[in-house]
Amino acid sequence: MMPVTTEKRKEKEKQTTSRSWSSLARLRSVHWTVWLLLAVIVFFATVRFRLREMPLERDEGEYAYAGQLMLQGIPPYQLAYNMKLPGTYAAYAIILAVFGQTSAGIHTGLLLMNAATTLLVFVLGRKLFGTIPGAFCGMTYAMLSTSRTVLGLAGHATHFVVLAAVAGILLLIYALESDRVALYFWSGTCLGLAFLMKQQGIVFAMFAVAYPVYRKWEHRMDWCYAASRAGALLAGMAWPFGLTCLALYWAGVFSQFWFWTFTYARTYEIIHPFVMGMEAFGATAGLMLRLDWAIWVVVLCGLVALFWNRRSNDHYGLVGGLLAFSSLGVSAGLYFRGHYFVMLAPVAALCAGFAVDHSIRFLQARQLGAAAVAIPAAVFAVALIISIANERTFFFAPDPVTASQRMYLGNAFPEAEEIAEYLKANTPPTARLAIFGSEPEIYFSSQRRSVTGYIYTYALMEDQKYATQMQQEMIKEVVRARPEYVVFVDDGMSWLWQPGPSREAFFQWIRMFLTTDYEKVAQVDIAGSPPHLVEDASRIYVFQRRTH
Repeated sequence: MMPVTTEKRKEKEKQTTSRSWSSLARLRSVHWTVWLLLAVIVFFATVRFRLREMPLERDEGEYAYAGQLMLQGIPPYQLAYNMKLPGTYAAYAIILAVFGQTSAGIHTGLLLMNAATTLLVFVLGRKLFGTIPGAFCGMTYAMLSTSRTVLGLAGHATHFVVLAAVAGILLLIYALESDRVALYFWSGTCLGLAFLMKQQGIVFAMFAVAYPVYRKWEHRMDWCYAASRAGALLAGMAWPFGLTCLALYWAGVFSQFWFWTFTYARTYEIIHPFVMGMEAFGATAGLMLRLDWAIWVVVLCGLVALFWNRRSNDHYGLVGGLLAFSSLGVSAGLYFRGHYFVMLAPVAALCAGFAVDHSIRFLQARQLGAAAVAIPAAVFAVALIISIANERTFFFAPDPVTASQRMYLGNAFPEAEEIAEYLKANTPPTARLAIFGSEPEIYFSSQRRSVTGYIYTYALMEDQKYATQMQQEMIKEVVRARPEYVVFVDDGMSWLWQPGPSREAFFQWIRMFLTTDYEKVAQVDIAGSPPHLVEDASRIYVFQRRTH
């Protein structure tokens, strides 16, 4: 028996050695551009991880507070009103449950999500153009989605939209190739989730409906065939939203949900004047071109090459259509906020990948050998290095607070964190708050609940038909609850105040309310001296209710 045992052992060792060499061979066969992509992902992950404790900003505070309430069994729109759909709230709840209810936990979740999206963009680019251009697609997305110009280190809803949308588009391409009905359904599910993260995500669902029609328009339409595929795609898109509506109806908040996410949201989308929209676009685009101009030159070259060779290019319709629909999402309401442009990053990355692909083909046609890949790669590397160098004061900020101040000039996010720490240390866990200002991150970081659903005051200051109604509702909710503590944010960025009788009356009521029943117990000066509204300087004040 001994020789047999020895024989088996030797055979097993041989098989193990063979598998090890096979795995090593597979690693060596991976193209060097893929290793470069992984290095870029690690670089930006390191930037994000080092600055993971950056103070939360307003949108992050809203999502985090709503997610925190969900973990406590409180549905969205009950204690936190806003016009955004609840998908990002649920995503935040998952991140908070896994990584902890801190800014570091949130940004760690965003780090992993950004890396996953980058890899999906790589897979999409590889599917369209090949491994080498696909790697450069991924590198482009990693750079553009981390840039200060799109507020890349903040966990905005657009990051969640893009993750689901890229997955849905990739599945759609596989569905069109394999003709599997199930893939249409799962593609639709991902795109339905993209919409659930934020309303602008619907543009990717619109693209997914239009693109198969574009692909098939030259052929005679088989309506039974088309109906089954379209039905599966649309069913996948519909069920996440339908299930969400049922859950919110069961929770008793459907009317609030519908008012804020559709009724008020429609009003919000039409109140921004065209001239101000163009000014906003110019400011955001100007910052992008100033900081990331080198990488955008590569994107532009790819876009020009795409249109120049559209007759011989199989992917003109996909990239061109995705560009059109992504641009529609970015321009919603003509606000052109920096983080909206995250939705443009995937198609921009595809254009950059096409630029590399076109350059390689051009040089290969001239029989340049290895230089056909090396030259485009070197040009791209220079563009990437220039963009990183232009953002060095942000990427390599000495600490998270400095990074926040450099990204959000005039906004009191570090100061809001100080106030939250004061409240957490000096108030009982059951204390209820009211915040006059748009700083929901204070509720989250202090782990204290609001007495009013108006966690933003922006809507109350807008020139829209519901503003007066909202002011009166907030007043009623605050007066009825008589909160133990009130925070007043004397920072114009937290109000976007504009003259008007109802708005002036609302501020007069705030002054009267605070001077009648409350006394000041803490204050924090806001760095950078942004515009103030009431006192002689920009500050955040904490008031405590007097005991009679």
